[in-house]
Amino acid sequence: MGHTQSWQKLWQAFGVQAADPQLLARLLAHWAEPHRKYHGIEHLDACLRHFVRLQEVAVRPHEVLMALWFHDAIYDIGRSDNEERSADWARTVLLDAGVESACAQRVHALIMVTRHDCAPDSTDAQVLLDIDLSILGQPPHVFARYESQIAEEFADVPLAQRRVRRSAILQQFLDRPRIYHTQLFHDLYEAQARANLAESIKALRDDR
Repeated sequence: MGHTQSWQKLWQAFGVQAADPQLLARLLAHWAEPHRKYHGIEHLDACLRHFVRLQEVAVRPHEVLMALWFHDAIYDIGRSDNEERSADWARTVLLDAGVESACAQRVHALIMVTRHDCAPDSTDAQVLLDIDLSILGQPPHVFARYESQIAEEFADVPLAQRRVRRSAILQQFLDRPRIYHTQLFHDLYEAQARANLAESIKALRDDR
């Protein structure tokens, strides 16, 4: 299913029969910004594919899917409020389309959990986070490409500083009792994610 068709179907799930094609074009233009080496359309499409595997786990799957469409809609490497700005945008367009405020606020809250700074407080948040972190549990060559793309995104940060920051971020994930919250993704990806993270952290620290 192409972007336009899936976008239209998603809005219908919210009770909006005529999705705004200009909004889709704007959203995809954001995802296609040239500074996005990892957080681009390829990442969006991967998230949409992984959603298919977990949609039956979600309580409100259409809200999770909308949150995925917007979770990295705004991605400015020099700012720390990207999730908040992306969440605000999603909430605004939902409200403008006539979606009830409680629903729009739930989507906003889902996007905010992709800051990865607190434990998910709902099943839908667990589903969203597992999808966003699915890259960590991919085969080593896929994970290595991801790490290379992240390094490209932050190429303006001094190398030594970048390695310290990156190893700290990866260590935080490795230190968690569980990286994946849903049983399906835990069974599929947990062991490989831990191996990938440990190997990457070792390489980053050895290269200092």
